[in-house]
Amino acid sequence: METFLIKALQLIVSLSILVIVHELGHFFFSRLFKVRVEKFYLFFNPWFSLFKYKPKNSDTEYGVGWLPLGGYCKISGMIDESMDKEAMAQPPKPYEFRSKPAGQRLLIMAGGVLFNFLFALIIYSMVLFHWGDSYLPLKNMKMGMDYSETFHQIGFKDGDILLKADTVSLDRFDEDCLRSVVSANNVTVLRNGVEVIIPIPKDMMKRVLKDKKGFASMRFPMIVKDVANAESPAAVAGIEKGDHIVSIDGVETQTFYDAALALHKCKGKLTTVGVERNGMREDYSLQVDSAGKIGVVVEGPAELYKTVTKKYNFFASFPAGISRGVHTLKSYVSDMQYVFTKEGASSIGGFGSIGGLFPSSWDWEIFWERTAWLSVVLAFMNILPIPALDGGHILFLLYEVVTRRKPSDKFLEYAQVVGMFLLFALLLYANGNDVFRYFFK
Repeated sequence: METFLIKALQLIVSLSILVIVHELGHFFFSRLFKVRVEKFYLFFNPWFSLFKYKPKNSDTEYGVGWLPLGGYCKISGMIDESMDKEAMAQPPKPYEFRSKPAGQRLLIMAGGVLFNFLFALIIYSMVLFHWGDSYLPLKNMKMGMDYSETFHQIGFKDGDILLKADTVSLDRFDEDCLRSVVSANNVTVLRNGVEVIIPIPKDMMKRVLKDKKGFASMRFPMIVKDVANAESPAAVAGIEKGDHIVSIDGVETQTFYDAALALHKCKGKLTTVGVERNGMREDYSLQVDSAGKIGVVVEGPAELYKTVTKKYNFFASFPAGISRGVHTLKSYVSDMQYVFTKEGASSIGGFGSIGGLFPSSWDWEIFWERTAWLSVVLAFMNILPIPALDGGHILFLLYEVVTRRKPSDKFLEYAQVVGMFLLFALLLYANGNDVFRYFFK
């Protein structure tokens, strides 16, 4: 329960920040062009608000709604989610959105997307400035990877060390590594000291999406970093810091995941744990608890293998942050091609999937990394030419600029209704996928 609450809190804080930044983009350009903003809200407020405040001599009411599905900036003289038909039936006023030139209206509508993307670039830059860029090179993972069954089927074997995708060297284990592998014609791995070339099928990404088991996981030994406490099963049995656990219940366990799986099978039972210490092998008899644990903290890959950290000063962090943001956008746009496949559509997730991106304990570096990524995603999704999204409004404005004919208010009203229906349908589908995966997978 605690893990769920921490993830949920990070998700709510992150999305709240991004919604405020997005609406601030619309607000900024509206006020720049002297367009009245009637409301500026975090979350939606049908029927009532949790909080609202209207400063003296201000036209804008600021508030927090009770329905956490985004937020809005109600701009005078504009057909939006408020569907204020009564106001639109009145003659246009100089301070209204509809009274401004198309170019100004275009900037007002693009403001949210622009602010989200710029915000992502700033976050990436500050993350690099404060924490640097740390990663574990693939070549340093001496035990290689454990691969999913989908990759076993085409020739990968557990322990393979990734070297190249076609002629491009693979340096780090991340989303780009997966993209490079599945889009290559051949992948070169190091297996038992020998380079092996594995052909990659053209439909590899579809296979990965259909399988839903991912790509690979880091392979590392189970080395005891510390025992949890003096009463833990490991401490009582005599297991010490630095011990290498090599077998469980007589079964050899080369990796941490082998050992974890074997312990899970022995939960609640008295079993034998084989340990290597100073080159000597010794067996210990202990009671595995009901959760399949023995009360030890283990060394992670970043502690066992040599990592690389690149530091940036304040000025160098900005071009590096911009580069990362642009690369993130390009990668996400590239991945969108799979959304329109059967396998990709079934992989779409809602708030549960997004919340799963955050760690189970609060980590500021990861929080801001995920927030920057979500900011890029939010910018891209909002620019899509779907009615009710910023991209839909921009599409109609571009039509007006090109044809010099403005779509009728009635047409815009119908388009807004259709767009909102599509968005709510997508929202239900995405979150329905989360529910289905939770209960039936």
